[in-house]
Amino acid sequence: MNLPDKLKSKFDNYNSFPIEFWESISGLGEIISVERETTLKETHKIENYLYFILEGSGGILLWNNNNFVCSDMVLNNDFLCDYLSFITRKETPYEVITFEKSVLFRISYAALYSYLNSSENGDKFWRYSNQALYIDKHLQFIQSVTQSAEAIYELMLQHQPEIVQRIPQKYIASYLGITPQSLSRIRKKIVY
Repeated sequence: MNLPDKLKSKFDNYNSFPIEFWESISGLGEIISVERETTLKETHKIENYLYFILEGSGGILLWNNNNFVCSDMVLNNDFLCDYLSFITRKETPYEVITFEKSVLFRISYAALYSYLNSSENGDKFWRYSNQALYIDKHLQFIQSVTQSAEAIYELMLQHQPEIVQRIPQKYIASYLGITPQSLSRIRKKIVY
């Protein structure tokens, strides 16, 4: 599957845009390769790129109490970015990193914004992408408040088993709000 098809396939979960739209978007960016644990966006900086992971994984971290807390984990064929900073054009305390050696498509805010302002689908794209982010983050929040770390980990195993195989355990534990030792106990308890 080529890049425009991958972008379309992912975004079709929220709204379907014609393939020509995604061909134009893919022509505005570039494909880069980065090493494991590469910082794509530093804390207290403005996010200037929207990334799409072609191969690899990444996450969004938040500095808290002298340690990073993982707030999101992303695998192949998904978008990665400090969306709050990208959309508001303001600095945030989030850091965006890769967990593995990764191949990424990246498009700058300036290029995307310029194209979307001249595209008949521009407003619709912004609206649906912001709506999707809002819904995803709220569902994640509800899950974190209403379910135990063990239950969320079991859901990961059922729906995204690659996460537990490819993302470092310290980030999974952080995402679950537990220590790595507690995650080890959960992993020993759950047998698949």
